[in-house]
Amino acid sequence: MFKDIRSLGKESVIYGLSTVAARLLNFFLLPFYTHYLIPAEYGVAAALFSYIAFFNILYQYGMDQAYMRHFDEKEKAFPAAFAGVFLGGLVLTVILVLAAAPAAALSGIGAANGRLVVWSALILFTDALSVVPFADLRMEHKAFRYASIRFFTIVLNVLLNIVFISLLGKGVEGIFLANIISSLFALAAVLIPCRRLLRFKIDGGVFRRLAVFALPLVPAGLGSMAVQVIDRPILLHLSGETAVGIYQANYRLGIFMMLVVSMFDQAWRPFFLDRSKKENAPAIFARVLTYFVLAGIWLTLALSFFISDLVKMRVFSTPLIHPAYWPGLGIVPIILWGYLFNGVYINFLAPVILAKKTGSIMTATLTGAAVNIAANFILIPLYGITGAAWATFIAYFAMAAVIYPAGHAAYLVPYEFKRLAALFGAALLLSLPLFMPGLITGRAWFLYRAAALAAFPLGLLAFGFFLPEEKDKARSLAVRLFDPSGV
Repeated sequence: MFKDIRSLGKESVIYGLSTVAARLLNFFLLPFYTHYLIPAEYGVAAALFSYIAFFNILYQYGMDQAYMRHFDEKEKAFPAAFAGVFLGGLVLTVILVLAAAPAAALSGIGAANGRLVVWSALILFTDALSVVPFADLRMEHKAFRYASIRFFTIVLNVLLNIVFISLLGKGVEGIFLANIISSLFALAAVLIPCRRLLRFKIDGGVFRRLAVFALPLVPAGLGSMAVQVIDRPILLHLSGETAVGIYQANYRLGIFMMLVVSMFDQAWRPFFLDRSKKENAPAIFARVLTYFVLAGIWLTLALSFFISDLVKMRVFSTPLIHPAYWPGLGIVPIILWGYLFNGVYINFLAPVILAKKTGSIMTATLTGAAVNIAANFILIPLYGITGAAWATFIAYFAMAAVIYPAGHAAYLVPYEFKRLAALFGAALLLSLPLFMPGLITGRAWFLYRAAALAAFPLGLLAFGFFLPEEKDKARSLAVRLFDPSGV
């Protein structure tokens, strides 16, 4: 069992390296934005990119997944899939460009920002044209080229943001111009090697098969995206651009937990599919969830306790994040816990997928979206951006709650719920001061946080949380670490 779980850990790191590098580079723009854009400007950008996330689903409508499913017909499937994305994207882009001002007004950013809608449409169209060529790289196992293009696209985007905003004074518009140029670079990099596959004559039968496979993916995609970004447009309409800007900046501080969950997600599916035939597979899956929650809770506590210190840390006498955004720091722990429950949901997907009950995934996703929308409309008027954060947490919790019984009925995994309850109970007890500002202050607050982080694993050890075989394995690892000779 330990060998299998160690393998999952290694695979998580390997699968996630390119994603982590790209997202961290993107994260470095956050301090830059907070110092060059006021919260209202950043709020406009955040809201528009939330709409872009939704429209991405419509522009691409699952054609990359359909192409990979029909890769054995590559010579016909590639031009059919690319043409489908091109024509659909062209129609949507023309509509958005012609209706830019009304669309901007309807979105809540104001008709005066119509030009930003035009830039958004161009980003959507360019990115959509890249998805089938990127899928081809994945199917051809050209992982290094795939990761390199993604990485250098982000690098270019970061550099162009700095040029357009700080040197040319383009303000929020600079974000969109940088994205257009970097998206064009990515399109050229992936499309040039595939140019021989582009044809004017499209096989209608192949295209119909692609569409039949792809279109059912759209509702689930929209539901999943709603859980992730619907709060920004709702917050924009209920509280305004400044609230969205402060919310977005602090929401992105949860990136560290999001990256852990993302890395795990990329490795988890091949892991459980490969080991599903083993006799002890259910026990392995159960133990993976326990260890994931154990590590995730400790990381969540660490980030929740010290994110404020990190944000206010001065670099060349300037705080990392501009003080105008500090009022939203209270939402960070809530977002971190939301991401943790997203990881629990991902763990619960294994039984559903192994039993081929994937319809439950759509049910869970749409439930999460509905809960998120309702919770945002109820909680934002009462609690502002804190209400939006709680809506996200509740949505991820609801998804995990819906998917668990579906998997339990189809493929029994003996999850260690007593141990999980102990983990969550200990974490809740230690983190209570976070939700009662002013209870502990000054140096005592720093000492409490450091002591709480140490107390979490030590307390579990003292109260018999760890099993005898886990203690033996820990001792063995300690001996190898501190005394490689084994003496």
